[in-house]
Amino acid sequence: MAIADLVSQRATCLRRKVGAVLVRERRIIATGYNGVPTKIKHCREVGCLREQLAIPSGERHELCRGLHAEQNAIIQAALHGTSLQSSILFCTNMPCSICSKMLINAGVNKIYYRDGYPDHMAKEMLTEAGVPLLQIKTVERTRR
Repeated sequence: MAIADLVSQRATCLRRKVGAVLVRERRIIATGYNGVPTKIKHCREVGCLREQLAIPSGERHELCRGLHAEQNAIIQAALHGTSLQSSILFCTNMPCSICSKMLINAGVNKIYYRDGYPDHMAKEMLTEAGVPLLQIKTVERTRR
C-alpha cells in the first residue's frame, strides 16, 4: 500500500489523490493515479466542474475531466501489452462501480484498498464476480 500512496502523489485531481498498483506474482505490472488524459489541461488550469456543481463523491462520474487511478493503471498495462489476468490491485481507495466493471473484465482476481467509497453497486458486482474486496488499514511503522 505504501507504493500506492507514493503513486497517488502524482495525482492531479483537486478533490482527492488516489494511487493504484497492479501486481502479479509479487511484481508490479502497472500503476496509475487519478488525473486528466494526456494532452488535456489539468483541473488546476480550468477548474473542477464537479466542485462547481457540488456533485457528491461517488456520483455522476461522467462529469469529470479525469480518469480514475484504476483506469489509468489498466490503460498503462494495455499500452505496454501486459495482461492483467490473475493480478491483484492495491488501491488507496475502493474502486467505484465503473472501475470495478473494468477490473472484473480485465481479470483482476483480488482487490486490497484502504479508504472506503460510497458505491454499494461496486461491492455487489465484485462479490457476484467472485473478486474479494479487502479493506486494509495502514499502520504507521515505528523506527527501531
